[in-house]
Amino acid sequence: MKGIIIYDTSYGNTQKIAEVLAETLKEARIETDVFHIKKVKKLSGKEYKFLALGSPTKYGTMSFAMKFFLGKIKSEEWTNKPFIAFDTENPENVEKSREENKNWSAAEKIAEKLEEKKMNQLLPVLKGLVQGWKGPLVEGEIERTKNYANEMATKLKENLIP
Repeated sequence: MKGIIIYDTSYGNTQKIAEVLAETLKEARIETDVFHIKKVKKLSGKEYKFLALGSPTKYGTMSFAMKFFLGKIKSEEWTNKPFIAFDTENPENVEKSREENKNWSAAEKIAEKLEEKKMNQLLPVLKGLVQGWKGPLVEGEIERTKNYANEMATKLKENLIP
């Protein structure tokens, strides 16, 4: 089983989350490629069994590069394949979003777009919390990401390995 993690980043925080996800999945014996969004030349659903996409949350949504990239994903190659979506954002915005019952998360918007492409969300979105606007990641986020990736590995093995 082989998957791909694609991320965009502004200050390195989303990249760190992507790398921790990839390292943890590899430790669970799940082959995983990880790329910055600008390094992805071709994305083939024939080559990969799952997809993980991540972006910083900017102005309540995903980065422009991620929006553009999502438009290039061919639905027919990815139908029924599992995905996860992740982002980075500051805790104050997460709380304000909950209080106002608004969808201000890059990860939630990525998940919506992938569901429109008939993909299956494997786990709820992962929000990596950062200090202020630029980070670094809040203490404990690396460990929380590892736990998420371990849960992801378990679900992938249950769903993809006969």
